[in-house]
Amino acid sequence: MKNNPFDEIISRIARIGVEKTDSEEIKLQKSLLVICAIPFIVAGAAWGMMYMIFGERLAGIIPLGYALFSSASIIYFGFTRKFKVFRFSQLLLILVLPFALMVSLGGFVNGSAVMLWGLLSPLGAMLFYKRSSAPRWLLAFVSLVVLSYIIQSRVHVNNHLTTEQIHLFFVINLSAVGALIFLMVYYFVGQKNFYQARSEALLLNILPAVIAQELKEKGTVEAKQFKEVTVMFTDFKNFTQITEKLSPAELVAEMDELFKAFDLIVSGHNLEKIKTIGDSYMCAGGVPVPNTTHAFDVVQAAIDILQYMQRHFQKRNIEGREPFAIRIGVHSGPVVAGIVGDKKFAYDIWGDTVNLASRMESSGEAGKVNISGNTFALVKEAFHCIYRGKIHAKNKGEVDMYFAEPA
Repeated sequence: MKNNPFDEIISRIARIGVEKTDSEEIKLQKSLLVICAIPFIVAGAAWGMMYMIFGERLAGIIPLGYALFSSASIIYFGFTRKFKVFRFSQLLLILVLPFALMVSLGGFVNGSAVMLWGLLSPLGAMLFYKRSSAPRWLLAFVSLVVLSYIIQSRVHVNNHLTTEQIHLFFVINLSAVGALIFLMVYYFVGQKNFYQARSEALLLNILPAVIAQELKEKGTVEAKQFKEVTVMFTDFKNFTQITEKLSPAELVAEMDELFKAFDLIVSGHNLEKIKTIGDSYMCAGGVPVPNTTHAFDVVQAAIDILQYMQRHFQKRNIEGREPFAIRIGVHSGPVVAGIVGDKKFAYDIWGDTVNLASRMESSGEAGKVNISGNTFALVKEAFHCIYRGKIHAKNKGEVDMYFAEPA
């Protein structure tokens, strides 16, 4: 599908002066200022031509001069990338030139409230720079308004505009300034919403939805005790030996393919992915929202992952590549869940349940789903389970273990 030519032009204009190293906020400020400068230039040229046609040569030169200088500043910005200079020059031109134009026309009424264009300067400072700078520009605008009042009472300038023409410029100035204020805010809010939605999506990729919401509302996430959840660990047999035969790019591509498939299966069973460590994949059911189906959901997801890996095994064999064999361990019990740290934080779970789930994986066999006695008690009616006996688990002693299979 081809892009709309108008949208493509706007996109090109918005990229003037933007650098790859810019933050999203700076990119937004740059693109907004450049895009807003274009209608200002068009308006300046149009106002200047109209004043010239109506016999006000000096009044016409001022907005035409603005259009010329503003165009030059955009070109300068495009070549030098000096945003501070470009921003200051634009705000200063927008502030001062309407004042000069009003004085040349003989005051507020004869100038048809053209001074209102200067109000775009403090608004622009807030949108293009930072909120703390806006009051200074607003003070400058108010000062010029007061100065205009003082000058108007002492300097009498008669222009050649008729009453109808003055009224026409009142309509044009009020409408144009109002429309530009609306468009500036409309574009800024639209872009800000876009970046915010993208940030929201990124946050939801890192944290569970309910945890992300709590973090946004409170600024912190309270650690919670869960009486019973089910935890799954997976890893690949002889992973180190196999990966030594792969290039870094091949290894990353392989792990990306496998873990994306795991993610899809896990999310389809209402489980929460906790983390990956090397070739180890960890997820849990029953967190952060408790439920009564966590054990069934996790074991079913484990079986689905195992079936996926069997297909992947066959594919790699056909391609003549050494296949990965997966071990899966599952255990059910209490955990504590929450977020720790201020930087690069992640949702995690802790407790003996997590340790024992890891032992289920390391004590299992490739191509099998090894579950503990606790998990067996919760899923024995839904799956065919083969008792392995009491198996020694590192640091845990003898533990009842079962292989779970589809019923």
